[in-house]
Amino acid sequence: MTKLLVFSDLHLDTPFKWAPPGLARARRMALRTTLTRIMSLAEENDVDAILCAGDLYEHERFSPDTTAFLRQTFADSNRAVYLAPGNHDWYGPASLYRMADWTPNVHVFTEARFVPVDLIEGVTLWGAAHRAPANTDGFFENDFRVDRNGVNIALFHGSESAQLFYQESGKVPHAPFSAEQIEHSGLDHAFVGHFHTPRDAARHTYPGNPDPLTFGETGPRGAILATITPDGTVMCERHTVAASTVHDVSVDVTGATSSSDICAKAEAALQGLTGVARVTLHGDVAPEVDVRLSDLVGISSGLDAIVPRLGRIGVTYDLVSLAAEQTVRGQFVRDVQASTNLDENQRRRVLVTGLRALDGRTSELEVH
Repeated sequence: MTKLLVFSDLHLDTPFKWAPPGLARARRMALRTTLTRIMSLAEENDVDAILCAGDLYEHERFSPDTTAFLRQTFADSNRAVYLAPGNHDWYGPASLYRMADWTPNVHVFTEARFVPVDLIEGVTLWGAAHRAPANTDGFFENDFRVDRNGVNIALFHGSESAQLFYQESGKVPHAPFSAEQIEHSGLDHAFVGHFHTPRDAARHTYPGNPDPLTFGETGPRGAILATITPDGTVMCERHTVAASTVHDVSVDVTGATSSSDICAKAEAALQGLTGVARVTLHGDVAPEVDVRLSDLVGISSGLDAIVPRLGRIGVTYDLVSLAAEQTVRGQFVRDVQASTNLDENQRRRVLVTGLRALDGRTSELEVH
């Protein structure tokens, strides 16, 4: 039997735009740690080869330091390493893949078509590369078919058309293909990158990104230990290799009586978590409560960082009582309520925004 360790979409040097500079750098370093864990997992399981299905790094942001790190990381292994460039790490004149002085155990696929290599006796690996950041045609076009006996496996970066709708927003169909094309080609199985949500199908597997790049990436993901039998049957087992964790935490602030109360609710919700958490505040608060996202950054927790944001926050003004006041506030409420140019949602926003301004409130609260 053949044993492979497969991963994709690590995205070394990604900017982590949602994070402040210090945290973003820490997250980028965590991605490197994840790769070292992948390599260690390969050694522990004595695999025949390590496969990366693209987007190993970010072409527009990689540095000489990243080049040196990858070269040494792969050189330290006595395993064969096969790299199939994707749309973010596409193979071109200024590619890291060209600049690195790879050791003999590293093989980079460089053609925008399937090219065969002998993985081990009786097993052929067909790999292809993106040679541009966009507009790469499907590698199965022109009726591609394998022309070798034994087990045939593919490694590439592409979009399975039936699953594009279910993947993360903004995904472009780079090198599109269908599951039927894999079977029609004579391939026994394909390991594919590009979709960050893991996917297991009869003849193809998406490992998914092994370390979270943003919030909301949940579910089993990581490196895949693939065992291939002589008849071409592929059995996949996912292993967690992430060096960091991210959490999406929703905090209901309804009933909070002060900003300190909001912090206490958030702290309770974060109890026991590690890594990085995005905290979304939602609920209805009294008008005197000063809602400030900056207050959450310093709350006590075991997290490396907290990324706060506002969800739907309502303000519970007693409009009936206010309308009865013989004050500027009362007149403002009566005038807005009498307006025929506003629908109910607009009227509420105008009322809440105006009342908070009249009260001298300057918090970051977004009115809903």
